[in-house]
Amino acid sequence: MKRRQAWPVRIGGVTIGSGHPIAIQSMTSTSTMDTEGSVAQAKRIADAGGEIVRLTAQGVREAENLGEIRARLREDGYDVPLVADIHFNPRAALAAASQVEKVRINPGNFVDPGRVFKKIDYTDEEYAAETAKIEEGLLPLLEICREHGTALRIGVNHGSLSDRIMSRYGDTPAGMVESALEFLRVCLKHDFRDVAISIKASNVVVMTETVRRLVAAMDAEDMHFPLHLGVTEAGDGEDGRIKSAVGIGSLLADGIGDTIRVSLSEEPECEIPVARAILDHVAGMGDGVPTEEKFVYERRQSRWSDRVPQIVGLDLSADDLEGVRVIAASGPDLSKKIEAELLELKDSLDPVILKADYTGLDRDSITIAASVDLGRLLLKGYSDGIWIEAEGEDREWLNNLCLNILQATRQRISKTEFISCPGCGRTLYDLQSTLRDIKAATSHLKGLKIGVMGCIVNGPGEMADADYGYVGAGIGKISLYKGKECIVKNIPAEEAIVRLVDLIKENGDWVEPDMK
Repeated sequence: MKRRQAWPVRIGGVTIGSGHPIAIQSMTSTSTMDTEGSVAQAKRIADAGGEIVRLTAQGVREAENLGEIRARLREDGYDVPLVADIHFNPRAALAAASQVEKVRINPGNFVDPGRVFKKIDYTDEEYAAETAKIEEGLLPLLEICREHGTALRIGVNHGSLSDRIMSRYGDTPAGMVESALEFLRVCLKHDFRDVAISIKASNVVVMTETVRRLVAAMDAEDMHFPLHLGVTEAGDGEDGRIKSAVGIGSLLADGIGDTIRVSLSEEPECEIPVARAILDHVAGMGDGVPTEEKFVYERRQSRWSDRVPQIVGLDLSADDLEGVRVIAASGPDLSKKIEAELLELKDSLDPVILKADYTGLDRDSITIAASVDLGRLLLKGYSDGIWIEAEGEDREWLNNLCLNILQATRQRISKTEFISCPGCGRTLYDLQSTLRDIKAATSHLKGLKIGVMGCIVNGPGEMADADYGYVGAGIGKISLYKGKECIVKNIPAEEAIVRLVDLIKENGDWVEPDMK
């Protein structure tokens, strides 16, 4: 795999960019004031193979306690670098910069005020005055980071763009890219290059498009910062693994990415083997073939362009493929083999089915491999259908895998989609069990998107991509959203799922489950 070259950034004992190995990250879900719990969880992440550990720091108190957590880890022989995750509180970032190896800030809330989802009409002069505040707010942090050898991560999330950015660019990849560039320009102006960037969304199509746009924009301004990849709020189980493999794997396969995190609503150490499986699969794919980069993914025109992508074994039998081009391959580099053939069909109107054979792999390996291989080709708009084979494997399971990959790439919606965060020190309820209960109550609602968020940092923003949202509002308190609008505030958690169902019913989106 030919990697995009990036400037090297040292994070403690780990260097990213400049051809160094891709690093795997995770994040604790403990309270940062729980020193014992945070140390224990960081150790589990490191023992599983995690190379960088992030912890939330809501305020100065939590930021300062990161130093105690770091000292305890070092005493016990763990040298894994720590990252402070900061939202809304520049003072916490300043305090954390001397305690850990990297500080992550969010451009959507580091200088700009908290969002109220209000459109503001700026003149060009007024907008320039607002962006000038970024340098004023960021410079003190850069100086402390420089003094202590601390790296910085500029972490843009689709769900937490500022009202200023949203007013000018809308809820778009272009806005996400500009949100990052505003901060990166300040870093370069003051010759601070120990910076990594992440630019994430729960929607895989938005995430991959935005990262590609960012790479192009940085190249145009002669910036070469390393990139951290992840699909935020990916969920749990097979869905979370598929979305992560499609998004992260598609970019890695094209040489983009220097660190990764698989964000699952599970224990953080469970993320590491999934990330490792994605890396291992991409490593076997080879350098591939030149392709035309597309920032807006459009399906190629064919005689089937009016159909949702078809699945052989579900919609079609092998006997239904007369006049259809089936491009088949097997082996670790099958995606690149298929892509080479696809480029020869650029002007053909023949429907194209992508056939991938994973005979000999177990289910976990098939899930990751098929998500990367077929997901990246679907995102590029190449296919009218997919066909997964694995000798001896259950056909129904293979068909469901096809449906899940198509849903992750937004090509075909066949079930409820859950947008759920992995949880962190800000989460004030049992996110994993709550997600299971919400799924049990609502998973029959085909095509509906439901967000399950631990706190308000990304919650209301990610509701923009969800039809309904369940967001932690305080200890034992939940707020319910329809889109971006908060409908029910601060209700007891024990009532919240019933109230969520009621909200869905009140808006006419409820159907009774089929009890067959």
